[in-house]
Formats: sequence, structure tokens, C-alpha cells
Amino acid sequence: MRAISQDTYGGPEVLREVEQPVPALGPGQILVEVKAAGVNPTDWKNRAAPLWFDRLPLTLGFDVSGVVAQVGYGVTIHQTGDEVFGMLPYPQGIGAYAEYVAAPARAFVPKPTEIDHVQAAAIPLAALTAYQALVDTAHIRPGQRVLIHAAAGGVGHLAVQIAKHLGAYVIGTASAGKHDLLRSLGADEVIDYISTDFRSLATDIDAALVPMTGETRSQTIEVLRPGATLVTLLRGLTPEDERAAAEREARLATLLVEHDQAGMAAIAEMIRAGHLRAHVQQVFPLTEVAQAHALGEEGHLTGKLVLVV
Repeated sequence: MRAISQDTYGGPEVLREVEQPVPALGPGQILVEVKAAGVNPTDWKNRAAPLWFDRLPLTLGFDVSGVVAQVGYGVTIHQTGDEVFGMLPYPQGIGAYAEYVAAPARAFVPKPTEIDHVQAAAIPLAALTAYQALVDTAHIRPGQRVLIHAAAGGVGHLAVQIAKHLGAYVIGTASAGKHDLLRSLGADEVIDYISTDFRSLATDIDAALVPMTGETRSQTIEVLRPGATLVTLLRGLTPEDERAAAEREARLATLLVEHDQAGMAAIAEMIRAGHLRAHVQQVFPLTEVAQAHALGEEGHLTGKLVLVV
């Protein structure tokens, strides 16, 4: 099968197309013929340096949408020919940048017929991150004020929709050119982080999703109300952050996304009901994965990038 591999860590140029054997199935696994694969920041970070694992050669990718080609021993929830989508187990279960991938059957759910494989591949990792942050960690409820930073990004634009679906009052930060998109996705307020100090407008926050470190994360603690939860997606919370949160009687939580069949099923239902859609900025053929990584590393993406296999 065709796959994208790298023999060393470095820039996008280390990615190359190779021939690999089709993966062998283990018990409880399915073999998926990959139709499309999502591209996420964790992909280019792991390409550049051994972030979560140090093993070469390496085939990256976590987001998969495709067709079940074979089912392993003990699998009862999928059959050959089913269209499925899901996230390979994070962070060790990489391999989506290929024609076939073998993975736990329960990492996948049926792909909604309302979307194609490109849309489906854009969703799993980013939507599960948003869902696990807002639902499983922050436990947001109707009427609560939710602040989402980088709201037009891969995780952020899906988090806006999930929070709105759950009845929250949603405040997002993004550059001015992305405000119309965020309003169309349901954001109640949008703040231009370039021209405005978000702390002047985002107050009494019940839950915050912060996909960055540094000053923005520390400043967000200042706008939390007692009992609030700030979910960060990156390590590096400082003792000062912890003390500031404790003074406000707020919780800080660092989330590492997990593959999650129940979460994927909830996400799929939101898609079917018209409450969740991915904004795909650009689609690349698998052979142009280096260009996709280069674009992603420039920063300021709107939504997601997807590879067609």
C-alpha cells in the first residue's frame, strides 16, 4: 500500500511516499481503507521532533474516514463495507497517512451520511478534544458563559458549535477577518484579540478552552468566576497559574484527548442533527502532504486541512 513515511525528524521535506505492507489485524481491530485523513498540529509537531514517541520510520496521522475492509476476531459492531470515521488511539496510535490502517474497532463509529469523507476526516481529533474539554471536563450547562480562544482554529471552531448546542453563551477570540464565520457557527460574541484586550469584554466566565500557553492562558484565569474550569491543551501550567486559580476558586485542567466511542457517537449525532460541521480550509492529495504541513505551520488556519488518499 502507499503511505507517507519519514526516516528522520525535521521539516516537511522529510515526508515521502513509500510502499508498505497492508497492516495485519489483531483481535478487536478493523482494517480501514482510508478515503481521507485529517491534518492536525500534533502531526507536524511530531514530524519535527519526538514529541510523544521516538521511533523511526514513522507514518503520521490520527484522523481517519474510510471503509471497513476487514474485521478482526471478536468484532461485532462493524462489518466489511461499512463507512466509518474516528481517531486512532492518541498519542501512540498513529498511521492515518496511508491507504489502509488497522485500529481498535471501538475507535470508530458509522460515518453520518450527511457528510462526505473529507468532512468526516476533519472532525475526530479536534471535535473529541472540544467535546472532552467542554462536556467531560468543564461540564458546561445551559446559560453558562464559555470563552474559547483561537475560536476559528481546528479545535476552536468545533468547540464553538458544541458549546452553543449545549446551550452556553459562547464568546470566541479570533482575528477580525474570521468573525463572520464564527457568528455563522453560533458565537454570541467575538473578540478581536489583536485590537482588544479580551479581559475587558469576557467576564464572569464559567468555562474556558485555551489551546495555547503563556500570557493568554495566564490572563484567562483573571476572568474566571468562582467554580469555573479552565481547560488547557498544552503542558506548562506554572505555580503562579495554580495560585491565581486557587484565589478565584477555579479549576485548571490539562487535557490530553483520548479515542472515545461514546464521544464520537455523540459527535456523529450532532452532525446528523445539523448542529456540527467542519470548516475545511484546504484539501490536498496524499502526495502533497508536505505542502499541507507547511501551510499548517504558518499558523492562523481557519478550520482544518484534509488529505485525500
